Amino acid sequence: MQYIEVNNLSFHFEDEPVLENISFQVNAGDFAMLTGENGAAKTTLLRNILGLLKPTKGSVTLSDKNRYGEKLVVGYIPQQVASFNEGFPSTVLELVKSGRYPRGKWFKKLSEEDMVHVKKSLLSVGMWEMRHKKIGELSGGQKQRISIARVFATDPDLFILDEPTTGMDVQSREEFYKLLKHNSEVHKKGILMVTHDHEEIRQFADKHIELVRKEGSPWRCFSMDSCKELSKPHS
Repeated sequence: MQYIEVNNLSFHFEDEPVLENISFQVNAGDFAMLTGENGAAKTTLLRNILGLLKPTKGSVTLSDKNRYGEKLVVGYIPQQVASFNEGFPSTVLELVKSGRYPRGKWFKKLSEEDMVHVKKSLLSVGMWEMRHKKIGELSGGQKQRISIARVFATDPDLFILDEPTTGMDVQSREEFYKLLKHNSEVHKKGILMVTHDHEEIRQFADKHIELVRKEGSPWRCFSMDSCKELSKPHS
């Protein structure tokens, strides 16, 4: 089932062309990585997909239903999402547990299944051992990780992730990629992830969307081969 369809999208800031002729799809079960050099307007493309910006030309369709016919749940992690100050009263565990409440469980005791989601989410970002720490006591990188864990705890149908592994070490990144792969392959989640670590993630992702440009022209996907499934890693 198609969760995202980008069709011939172009986007201008005022009169300045930024993106041109972008077309790709992300389906349930896809693990797609979005790459490009610094300044490649990757975040701008995500914001168009999420409806935070409006394409100048072309269209973006974000499904309103998941593969079960229920309302699509989107988990979005922007760059450097964490901004908790030192006085933030919650513990790591409390914040991530709150990710289970939007499913109609405010002020109700969480089930064993809920707690399994919470623990797996914290383990995936290497923060389970710090679950009783106050959030305000954490470093910026640690706050980023628990923000990711909270999104995972909501169990979304579609993940839209903007460089989520900032501040993670190599081992934490690999565990995170494995969890994403498990979610796409076993649970048929859709994943669109902006990354600079495309060589690290290549063994896990099955689609590669690359924004490139010629000198003096807007970012676009020139080669449609790079916007389709990766049949095998490139040499």
